[in-house]
Amino acid sequence: MTTESADYDSPWKEALEQWFPECMALLFPDIYREIDWGVPYIFMDKELQKVVRDGKLGRRYADKLVKVTTLDGTATWVLIHIEVQGDSETGFSHRMYTYNYRLYDRYQIDIVSLAVLADDTRSFRPGGFRRARWGCETEFRFPAVKLLDWAKDLPALEANDNPFAIVVLAQLNAILQRDGQQRKNAKLQLIRMLYHRGYDKQQILELFRVIDWILQLPPELELQLEQDISRFEEEQKMPYITSIERIGEQRGEQRGHRQGQSGLLHSLLQAKFRDAYSQAHREQVDQADSEAIAAWSLRILTAETIEDVFQD
Repeated sequence: MTTESADYDSPWKEALEQWFPECMALLFPDIYREIDWGVPYIFMDKELQKVVRDGKLGRRYADKLVKVTTLDGTATWVLIHIEVQGDSETGFSHRMYTYNYRLYDRYQIDIVSLAVLADDTRSFRPGGFRRARWGCETEFRFPAVKLLDWAKDLPALEANDNPFAIVVLAQLNAILQRDGQQRKNAKLQLIRMLYHRGYDKQQILELFRVIDWILQLPPELELQLEQDISRFEEEQKMPYITSIERIGEQRGEQRGHRQGQSGLLHSLLQAKFRDAYSQAHREQVDQADSEAIAAWSLRILTAETIEDVFQD
Protein backbone atom coordinates (compact mmCIF):
# COMPACT_ATOMS: atom_id res chain seq x y z
CA MET A 1 0.00 0.00 0.00
CA THR A 2 1.43 3.34 -0.95
CA THR A 3 1.46 6.30 1.37
CA GLU A 4 -0.77 8.28 -0.96
CA SER A 5 -3.36 5.52 -1.09
CA ALA A 6 -3.31 5.20 2.67
CA ASP A 7 -3.80 8.95 3.04
CA TYR A 8 -6.92 8.89 0.86
CA ASP A 9 -8.21 5.72 2.48
CA SER A 10 -8.24 7.03 6.06
CA PRO A 11 -10.28 10.24 5.59
CA TRP A 12 -12.95 8.40 3.62
CA LYS A 13 -13.32 5.78 6.33
CA GLU A 14 -13.54 8.52 8.93
CA ALA A 15 -16.06 10.48 6.87
CA LEU A 16 -18.32 7.45 6.35
CA GLU A 17 -18.32 6.70 10.06
CA GLN A 18 -18.96 10.31 11.03
CA TRP A 19 -21.61 11.20 8.43
CA PHE A 20 -23.13 7.94 7.20
CA PRO A 21 -26.75 9.22 7.00
CA GLU A 22 -25.56 12.40 5.29
CA CYS A 23 -23.54 10.32 2.81
CA MET A 24 -26.60 8.25 1.93
CA ALA A 25 -28.81 11.33 1.64
CA LEU A 26 -26.40 13.03 -0.77
CA LEU A 27 -25.16 10.13 -2.89
CA PHE A 28 -27.98 7.56 -2.69
CA PRO A 29 -31.14 9.57 -1.89
CA ASP A 30 -33.60 6.88 -3.06
CA ILE A 31 -32.06 4.34 -0.68
CA TYR A 32 -31.82 6.94 2.09
CA ARG A 33 -35.60 7.38 1.94
CA GLU A 34 -36.13 3.62 2.43
CA ILE A 35 -34.15 3.44 5.69
CA ASP A 36 -35.74 3.90 9.11
CA TRP A 37 -33.29 6.36 10.65
CA GLY A 38 -35.17 6.19 13.93
CA VAL A 39 -33.53 2.80 14.47
CA PRO A 40 -29.78 3.05 15.26
CA TYR A 41 -27.48 1.85 12.49
CA ILE A 42 -24.47 -0.29 13.39
CA PHE A 43 -21.07 -0.58 11.71
CA MET A 44 -20.16 -4.21 11.09
CA ASP A 45 -16.41 -3.87 10.58
CA LYS A 46 -15.50 -7.17 12.23
CA GLU A 47 -18.01 -9.04 10.07
CA LEU A 48 -16.54 -7.44 6.95
CA GLN A 49 -13.01 -8.29 8.03
CA LYS A 50 -13.92 -11.96 8.30
CA VAL A 51 -14.84 -12.25 4.62
CA VAL A 52 -12.19 -10.04 3.02
CA ARG A 53 -9.01 -11.44 4.58
CA ASP A 54 -7.84 -12.83 1.28
CA GLY A 55 -4.79 -11.40 -0.48
CA LYS A 56 -6.19 -12.48 -3.86
CA LEU A 57 -8.91 -9.83 -3.58
CA GLY A 58 -6.40 -7.00 -3.74
CA ARG A 59 -6.67 -3.73 -1.82
CA ARG A 60 -9.70 -3.15 0.38
CA TYR A 61 -9.80 0.63 0.09
CA ALA A 62 -12.37 2.32 2.35
CA ASP A 63 -15.03 -0.38 2.32
CA LYS A 64 -17.61 -0.11 5.12
CA LEU A 65 -20.38 -2.47 6.16
CA VAL A 66 -23.37 -0.98 7.99
CA LYS A 67 -26.47 -2.66 9.43
CA VAL A 68 -29.63 -0.58 8.88
CA THR A 69 -33.37 -1.18 9.27
CA THR A 70 -35.79 -0.48 6.44
CA LEU A 71 -39.12 1.28 6.93
CA ASP A 72 -40.89 -2.09 6.76
CA GLY A 73 -38.75 -3.35 9.66
CA THR A 74 -36.34 -5.54 7.67
CA ALA A 75 -32.72 -5.69 8.84
CA THR A 76 -30.42 -5.05 5.87
CA TRP A 77 -26.67 -4.68 5.56
CA VAL A 78 -25.36 -1.87 3.36
CA LEU A 79 -21.91 -2.54 1.93
CA ILE A 80 -20.23 0.64 0.63
CA HIS A 81 -17.13 0.33 -1.53
CA ILE A 82 -14.95 3.38 -2.11
CA GLU A 83 -12.70 3.40 -5.17
CA VAL A 84 -10.12 6.02 -4.19
CA GLN A 85 -8.48 8.58 -6.48
CA GLY A 86 -6.17 7.29 -9.17
CA ASP A 87 -7.00 3.62 -8.68
CA SER A 88 -9.48 2.58 -11.37
CA GLU A 89 -9.19 -1.10 -10.53
CA THR A 90 -9.75 -3.61 -13.35
CA GLY A 91 -11.27 -6.21 -11.04
CA PHE A 92 -13.47 -3.83 -9.07
CA SER A 93 -16.81 -5.33 -10.21
CA HIS A 94 -15.56 -8.82 -9.41
CA ARG A 95 -14.50 -7.66 -5.95
CA MET A 96 -17.97 -6.14 -5.40
CA TYR A 97 -19.58 -9.45 -6.37
CA THR A 98 -17.20 -11.50 -4.24
CA TYR A 99 -17.78 -9.45 -1.09
CA ASN A 100 -21.53 -9.54 -1.64
CA TYR A 101 -21.89 -13.29 -2.05
CA ARG A 102 -19.40 -14.07 0.75
CA LEU A 103 -21.32 -11.90 3.19
CA TYR A 104 -24.65 -13.37 2.14
CA ASP A 105 -23.33 -16.92 2.26
CA ARG A 106 -21.94 -16.39 5.76
CA TYR A 107 -24.75 -14.41 7.37
CA GLN A 108 -27.85 -15.11 5.20
CA ILE A 109 -29.05 -11.51 5.30
CA ASP A 110 -29.85 -9.02 2.53
CA ILE A 111 -26.64 -7.34 1.33
CA VAL A 112 -26.95 -4.11 -0.65
CA SER A 113 -23.66 -3.23 -2.34
CA LEU A 114 -23.04 0.40 -3.30
CA ALA A 115 -20.01 1.94 -5.04
CA VAL A 116 -18.62 5.46 -4.64
CA LEU A 117 -16.10 6.07 -7.42
CA ALA A 118 -13.72 8.75 -6.16
CA ASP A 119 -11.05 8.06 -8.79
CA ASP A 120 -9.84 10.44 -11.51
CA THR A 121 -10.65 8.29 -14.57
CA ARG A 122 -13.84 9.52 -16.23
CA SER A 123 -14.29 6.36 -18.30
CA PHE A 124 -14.12 4.05 -15.27
CA ARG A 125 -17.78 3.23 -14.57
CA PRO A 126 -18.27 -0.30 -13.24
CA GLY A 127 -21.84 -1.29 -12.53
CA GLY A 128 -22.07 -5.05 -12.54
CA PHE A 129 -20.48 -8.46 -12.89
CA ARG A 130 -21.61 -11.33 -15.11
CA ARG A 131 -20.41 -14.83 -15.88
CA ALA A 132 -22.15 -17.50 -17.92
CA ARG A 133 -21.58 -20.86 -19.61
CA TRP A 134 -23.90 -23.47 -21.11
CA GLY A 135 -27.05 -21.83 -19.87
CA CYS A 136 -25.77 -21.34 -16.32
CA GLU A 137 -25.59 -17.61 -15.73
CA THR A 138 -24.88 -15.25 -12.83
CA GLU A 139 -25.52 -11.52 -13.10
CA PHE A 140 -24.82 -9.03 -10.32
CA ARG A 141 -25.59 -5.32 -10.58
CA PHE A 142 -24.95 -2.53 -8.08
CA PRO A 143 -25.66 1.22 -7.85
CA ALA A 144 -22.56 3.36 -8.41
CA VAL A 145 -21.98 7.09 -7.98
CA LYS A 146 -19.17 8.79 -9.93
CA LEU A 147 -17.97 11.81 -7.98
CA LEU A 148 -16.49 13.42 -11.10
CA ASP A 149 -20.06 13.83 -12.40
CA TRP A 150 -20.64 16.35 -9.61
CA ALA A 151 -17.95 18.55 -11.14
CA LYS A 152 -20.45 19.52 -13.86
CA ASP A 153 -22.39 21.59 -11.33
CA LEU A 154 -20.05 22.63 -8.54
CA PRO A 155 -22.18 25.67 -7.53
CA ALA A 156 -25.08 23.34 -6.66
CA LEU A 157 -22.77 21.18 -4.58
CA GLU A 158 -21.31 24.24 -2.85
CA ALA A 159 -24.84 25.43 -2.04
CA ASN A 160 -25.82 22.08 -0.55
CA ASP A 161 -25.81 22.32 3.26
CA ASN A 162 -25.27 18.58 3.71
CA PRO A 163 -21.92 18.19 5.55
CA PHE A 164 -20.97 15.30 3.28
CA ALA A 165 -21.03 17.72 0.34
CA ILE A 166 -17.84 19.19 1.85
CA VAL A 167 -16.19 15.76 1.71
CA VAL A 168 -17.14 15.36 -1.95
CA LEU A 169 -15.90 18.88 -2.75
CA ALA A 170 -12.57 18.12 -1.07
CA GLN A 171 -12.15 14.95 -3.14
CA LEU A 172 -13.10 16.74 -6.36
CA ASN A 173 -10.56 19.46 -5.70
CA ALA A 174 -7.93 16.80 -4.99
CA ILE A 175 -8.66 15.38 -8.45
CA LEU A 176 -9.12 18.60 -10.41
CA GLN A 177 -6.61 20.99 -8.80
CA ARG A 178 -3.13 19.82 -9.72
CA ASP A 179 -1.44 23.20 -9.27
CA GLY A 180 -0.33 23.74 -5.67
CA GLN A 181 -1.50 27.34 -5.40
CA GLN A 182 -4.90 26.54 -6.86
CA ARG A 183 -5.26 23.61 -4.50
CA LYS A 184 -4.36 25.85 -1.55
CA ASN A 185 -6.98 28.41 -2.62
CA ALA A 186 -9.59 25.66 -2.98
CA LYS A 187 -8.72 24.32 0.47
CA LEU A 188 -9.06 27.77 2.03
CA GLN A 189 -12.41 28.27 0.30
CA LEU A 190 -13.71 25.03 1.77
CA ILE A 191 -12.53 26.01 5.25
CA ARG A 192 -14.27 29.37 4.94
CA MET A 193 -17.38 27.52 3.86
CA LEU A 194 -17.41 25.64 7.17
CA TYR A 195 -17.83 28.89 9.07
CA HIS A 196 -20.30 30.46 6.64
CA ARG A 197 -22.59 27.44 6.94
CA GLY A 198 -22.92 27.98 10.65
CA TYR A 199 -21.49 24.65 11.79
CA ASP A 200 -20.55 24.41 15.45
CA LYS A 201 -16.95 24.15 16.60
CA GLN A 202 -16.87 20.34 16.74
CA GLN A 203 -18.36 19.97 13.26
CA ILE A 204 -15.86 22.46 11.87
CA LEU A 205 -12.91 20.64 13.40
CA GLU A 206 -14.14 17.24 12.22
CA LEU A 207 -14.71 18.44 8.66
CA PHE A 208 -11.43 20.34 8.69
CA ARG A 209 -9.61 17.14 9.58
CA VAL A 210 -11.05 15.39 6.53
CA ILE A 211 -10.35 18.34 4.21
CA ASP A 212 -6.82 18.63 5.54
CA TRP A 213 -6.16 14.94 4.96
CA ILE A 214 -7.58 14.80 1.43
CA LEU A 215 -6.20 18.13 0.16
CA GLN A 216 -2.56 17.89 1.19
CA LEU A 217 -0.16 20.69 0.24
CA PRO A 218 3.61 21.18 0.07
CA PRO A 219 5.05 22.48 3.39
CA GLU A 220 5.53 26.06 2.14
CA LEU A 221 1.89 26.27 1.00
CA GLU A 222 0.68 24.72 4.25
CA LEU A 223 2.42 27.56 6.08
CA GLN A 224 0.68 30.11 3.85
CA LEU A 225 -2.64 28.38 4.46
CA GLU A 226 -2.18 28.50 8.23
CA GLN A 227 -1.54 32.24 8.01
CA ASP A 228 -4.63 32.71 5.82
CA ILE A 229 -6.73 30.71 8.29
CA SER A 230 -5.47 32.74 11.24
CA ARG A 231 -6.38 36.02 9.52
CA PHE A 232 -9.80 34.68 8.55
CA GLU A 233 -10.50 33.45 12.08
CA GLU A 234 -9.55 36.82 13.52
CA GLU A 235 -12.10 38.43 11.18
CA GLN A 236 -14.77 35.92 12.19
CA LYS A 237 -13.78 36.06 15.87
CA MET A 238 -13.96 32.25 15.90
CA PRO A 239 -10.49 30.81 16.58
CA TYR A 240 -11.56 27.19 16.05
CA ILE A 241 -8.77 25.94 13.83
CA THR A 242 -6.00 27.49 15.85
CA SER A 243 -5.55 23.85 16.87
CA ILE A 244 -4.35 23.09 13.33
CA GLU A 245 -0.86 22.19 14.57
CA ARG A 246 -2.28 19.89 17.25
CA ILE A 247 -4.46 18.13 14.69
CA GLY A 248 -1.49 17.73 12.40
CA GLU A 249 0.64 16.34 15.20
CA GLN A 250 -2.06 13.84 16.18
CA ARG A 251 -2.40 12.72 12.59
CA GLY A 252 1.35 12.30 12.29
CA GLU A 253 1.51 10.37 15.55
CA GLN A 254 -1.27 8.02 14.42
CA ARG A 255 0.40 7.38 11.07
CA GLY A 256 3.78 6.87 12.67
CA HIS A 257 2.38 4.49 15.28
CA ARG A 258 0.66 2.33 12.66
CA GLN A 259 3.68 2.33 10.36
CA GLY A 260 5.85 1.26 13.28
CA GLN A 261 3.43 -1.53 14.16
CA SER A 262 3.26 -2.86 10.59
CA GLY A 263 7.04 -2.61 10.13
CA LEU A 264 7.67 -4.66 13.26
CA LEU A 265 5.06 -7.24 12.24
CA HIS A 266 6.67 -7.58 8.79
CA SER A 267 10.01 -8.32 10.45
CA LEU A 268 8.59 -10.86 12.90
CA LEU A 269 6.64 -12.74 10.24
CA GLN A 270 9.62 -12.83 7.89
CA ALA A 271 11.93 -14.07 10.63
CA LYS A 272 9.60 -16.84 11.86
CA PHE A 273 7.95 -18.09 8.65
CA ARG A 274 10.53 -17.12 6.00
CA ASP A 275 9.35 -18.24 2.52
CA ALA A 276 5.83 -18.95 3.81
CA TYR A 277 5.45 -15.18 4.33
CA SER A 278 4.14 -14.29 0.86
CA GLN A 279 3.39 -11.04 -0.94
CA ALA A 280 -0.31 -11.64 -0.23
CA HIS A 281 0.46 -11.70 3.50
CA ARG A 282 2.49 -8.49 3.20
CA GLU A 283 -0.41 -6.73 1.49
CA GLN A 284 -2.77 -8.00 4.19
CA VAL A 285 -0.57 -6.41 6.86
CA ASP A 286 -0.30 -3.14 4.91
CA GLN A 287 -4.09 -2.95 4.58
CA ALA A 288 -4.89 -3.74 8.21
CA ASP A 289 -5.77 -1.30 10.98
CA SER A 290 -3.85 -0.99 14.24
CA GLU A 291 -6.22 -3.30 16.11
CA ALA A 292 -5.72 -6.17 13.65
CA ILE A 293 -1.95 -5.67 13.56
CA ALA A 294 -1.78 -5.82 17.37
CA ALA A 295 -3.83 -9.04 17.43
CA TRP A 296 -1.67 -10.71 14.77
CA SER A 297 1.50 -9.68 16.57
CA LEU A 298 0.33 -11.48 19.71
CA ARG A 299 -0.61 -14.63 17.78
CA ILE A 300 2.94 -14.98 16.46
CA LEU A 301 4.02 -16.10 19.92
CA THR A 302 1.95 -19.30 19.76
CA ALA A 303 1.30 -19.76 16.02
CA GLU A 304 2.72 -22.90 14.43
CA THR A 305 1.87 -21.83 10.87
CA ILE A 306 1.39 -18.46 9.25
CA GLU A 307 -2.28 -19.32 8.72
CA ASP A 308 -2.64 -19.43 12.52
CA VAL A 309 -1.62 -15.78 12.66
CA PHE A 310 -4.27 -14.57 10.21
CA GLN A 311 -7.12 -16.83 11.33
CA ASP A 312 -10.61 -15.31 11.77
